Amino acid sequence: MTHINSPASAPSAAHPAYLVGYPPLTPVTDAAPVGDYDTGYHPPLVRKPVPATGAWLPGDDPGEREFASIGPVELELGGRIPDVTLAYETWGTLNADGTNAVLLCHALTGDSHATSKDGTDGWWHDIVGPGKAIDTDRWYVVCPNVLGGCQGSTGPASIAPDGKPWGSRWPEITIRDMCYAEKRLADQLGITRWALVAGASFGGNRVMEWAASYPQMTGAIAVLVSAAATTAEQIAYAKTQIQAVQLDPFFNGGDYYSQPDNHGPHRGLGLARELAHITYRCPTEFDERFGRTPQEGEDPLAGGRYAVSSYLDHHAYKLALRFDANSYIAISQSMITHDIGRGRGGTAKVVASLTMPALVVAVDTDRLFYPRDVEALADALPGSGPAVYVTSDYGHDGFLIENDQVTRILRDFLDDQERFTD
Repeated sequence: MTHINSPASAPSAAHPAYLVGYPPLTPVTDAAPVGDYDTGYHPPLVRKPVPATGAWLPGDDPGEREFASIGPVELELGGRIPDVTLAYETWGTLNADGTNAVLLCHALTGDSHATSKDGTDGWWHDIVGPGKAIDTDRWYVVCPNVLGGCQGSTGPASIAPDGKPWGSRWPEITIRDMCYAEKRLADQLGITRWALVAGASFGGNRVMEWAASYPQMTGAIAVLVSAAATTAEQIAYAKTQIQAVQLDPFFNGGDYYSQPDNHGPHRGLGLARELAHITYRCPTEFDERFGRTPQEGEDPLAGGRYAVSSYLDHHAYKLALRFDANSYIAISQSMITHDIGRGRGGTAKVVASLTMPALVVAVDTDRLFYPRDVEALADALPGSGPAVYVTSDYGHDGFLIENDQVTRILRDFLDDQERFTD
């Protein structure tokens, strides 16, 4: 395995307003306003009522989104979505022979906004852009919001044929359905083969499914902190988060869209986010950043919170402002059923058949996709070398935070003339 180290982060001189009362923090994690790192679009961090859904809806500011109607989608597990729209964003220019296209697959609560046209924001804006690791002067980069998502693509908050939100009637979808929808988008864009399909975590699951479902269309893959099939532990995490949402008294079986502010399932969604966020980070960070420090002005022995509790509450609130509870369930369920070997002779057989060039990246402190499992994936993929390591104090989220390391890793892979030629 290969390790790439980054310089230590400098301490922050100021405490962010939402979280105070403990030693100085690292600016990459705590500079205000704080992004979630897995999303590009996020609302201002000002206290306001929580809507019944944080989904993007027609009439909202589209930002830099584009929209493609791809028609009906027949689903793997049965059922049909009659008219699917995918929101997506692009950067760069597709060359004459269509050989320079890159597909980016976002994380679970991500969106299409990997970067902005001016390169100043987006969930991977340090990685994607002119002269950056995924150089948009060289590559035509496409990032769709996933089918079932809530940031412009058709999902449970979207209007069904009867004029009402899908809500509880939304059918179960799989990662294969998502990749099929993205394949239809690629067809519309005139892309017959991706030079690279790249993604991390849930996005990496889609990368693996793309390679298995459309190997002739997948020139190379970059799989960051992900897997070919979900583990029992990951299933347990996802099941618990789904149940947290469904047990919210305002969930109403998934039909909550007509409810006023503060009467949607935001508490259940927030609890799911808190549970997930614990798996995205690691004990070292929690111990060094928070320890047992109380939140300023609060006494944990008199009903108050510790600083780490405030931190989790903050992330719960942020997600509720920009995400939809039903989408969280639908996407989490697709992670539960993720297995590229399903119906194809088994996971190991399919992985062994994927001969395209592959980059596999682990984070040394990851406790959601354990390094040993990521190493095993790299060893099993015929086109991959040993897993490349990101060293991080931030756990699974290191793939979104340690941008200097990720830049070097991706540059080394994409600049290999044996794999990629201009």
